[in-house]
Amino acid sequence: MAVVVILGFGLISYARQAPSVTDTPPTVSDRWHIPIGFYHCDSFLQDLQGDKQGGDVADPNFTKYGVFSKDDGVIRWYPQIAAAGKKAKLGVYLETYGVTVDTKGITFPADQNKGVSYKVDTDKCKDENGKEVDATVQVIVWEKASDSTVSKRYITDFKNIRIDRDEMAITIAFVPTGAEIPMPDSAEKLAEIVAAEYGAAPTTTVKGATTTSVAAPTTTGG
Repeated sequence: MAVVVILGFGLISYARQAPSVTDTPPTVSDRWHIPIGFYHCDSFLQDLQGDKQGGDVADPNFTKYGVFSKDDGVIRWYPQIAAAGKKAKLGVYLETYGVTVDTKGITFPADQNKGVSYKVDTDKCKDENGKEVDATVQVIVWEKASDSTVSKRYITDFKNIRIDRDEMAITIAFVPTGAEIPMPDSAEKLAEIVAAEYGAAPTTTVKGATTTSVAAPTTTGG
């Protein structure tokens, strides 16, 4: 009887720790494509470079997460357990490429965008009149890269932004407050990219936008 009880507790413990086969997407069998871009003041920076698979020796974070790009501004979210379900967050991708994004600024490692760093306290952007003004870090997330009419604006806690659907789109921006932030250029190319890889494609991007602000007092359009 004691053995049965011990085994029973062991099975309960395992069940609590083991990942569910019906866990929240993305699951380890999903293959998602997510356009992403880094926007500085009034233009996009170079897309992150390197697929992190590393030939004979893969990058440790690629092995851990299964999240990477192919120099084209599109995240391939092919998750391992560490980047699946509710663990699928923007910070996983940023960590894989060594990029820091927080309310203080955006900092790239030496192998990305020449290691440039934009700091809220010291760096400025020009407004429509050419005057230098303060800038903030913001992240816009569109539900679908094929539809620019619905999005959310995040102004804090960027690393915990959920990756919760295929073909969503993300722009990480260093811009003045209230600036218009466009969808990544790669969103318009997503159909071709997916078709080339898997023979499937989303619809064409629709212009226009409605943005809901997150961690902000009001809902804004733009």
